[in-house]
Amino acid sequence: MNHSRRTFIRNSALTAMALSIPFSNELMAMVKPNPSFGIQLWSVKMALDKDPMGVLTHLSKCGYKKVESFEGMKGMFWGMKNTEFKKVMDDLGMNIVSSHCNDTGDFKSFERKAAEAGEIGIKYLICAHKGPQKSIENFKQFADEFNECGKIAKKHGLRFAYHNHDYSFRPMDGILPQDILMKNTNQEIVDFEMDLYWTRVADIEPVAYMKKYPNRFKLVHVKDLMKTNTAIGHESCIIGKGTIDYKALLPLVAKQGVQHMFAEQEDYRGTNELDAAAADGAYMKTLKW
Repeated sequence: MNHSRRTFIRNSALTAMALSIPFSNELMAMVKPNPSFGIQLWSVKMALDKDPMGVLTHLSKCGYKKVESFEGMKGMFWGMKNTEFKKVMDDLGMNIVSSHCNDTGDFKSFERKAAEAGEIGIKYLICAHKGPQKSIENFKQFADEFNECGKIAKKHGLRFAYHNHDYSFRPMDGILPQDILMKNTNQEIVDFEMDLYWTRVADIEPVAYMKKYPNRFKLVHVKDLMKTNTAIGHESCIIGKGTIDYKALLPLVAKQGVQHMFAEQEDYRGTNELDAAAADGAYMKTLKW
C-alpha cells in the first residue's frame, strides 16, 4: 500500500471516530495518533528507590518514551550523576523532559539544579507543591519566587513551571490563589503544569481554565479520579477506570498549547506500583490527541 493511500485511509478512519463521540468539532483538528507519552516517576517511587535501573527498564518496556523525575532522597537523578542518568535514558530510548524539584526558594540550590538539568537537555524544572496557605499574600510571594526561578532557569537553557494541587483552586477571600500565580508571573519565563486530577477535585473545568490563560500550561498530569466514601472523598485510580473521560479531554487539552502529558499514579487499590504503571501505559497507548 503506498504512502498516500495509507494516509487517506488512516485519516478517514480517525475522522469517522471523531464524529462519533462528544466534542467532535473540537476533535476534528486533532485527529492524529498521540505523540509519545510520559510518566511522572512519583508513580513508582517506592520501587524506584530500591532498584532505579530495574524500574526504568520496566517503564521503557511499558512503552513510556518520556519521563518526568522528582527530587527524592537520592536526588533528581536517583543516585547517579546527571550525565549518567541521561545515558541510562538514552540507552532505554527514553527522554527526561522535566523534573519536580524541592526548595525553589533557595536560589543558590536551585541554580545548581538548573545547571545540572540544563547540561543534559532537560526542558523544565517544576515546583511541585507549596501547600495551603493562611493568606493570599503568600501566593503573591510565591509568584515573585517563581519569577526569580524563571530567570535562573533561562540562564541554563530551560524553563521553570509550577504544578498545582487542589489548594490553589480553592478561593481565599473570594480570590483563586491560582489566579494570583497566573497574573503575577512573567509568561516569558514561567510556565505551568496542570494536574488534571486536582483541578477536577476542586471542581474546576480544566480546558475552560486554560482558555483564561492561553499558552501558559505546557505540561499536564494525567491521573484518574475515583469518588470514595473516605474522609477526603476521592483517590486516584488506574487511568480509564475512574470518572475523567480522557478520550474526550486530552484532545481539547492539546489544543491549548500543552506539549507534554505524563501519567501519574498515587493510589494502587490492591495492585503494586509497577503493575499500575503498566496498566496506565497500556491505556495511554489507546488515546489520541
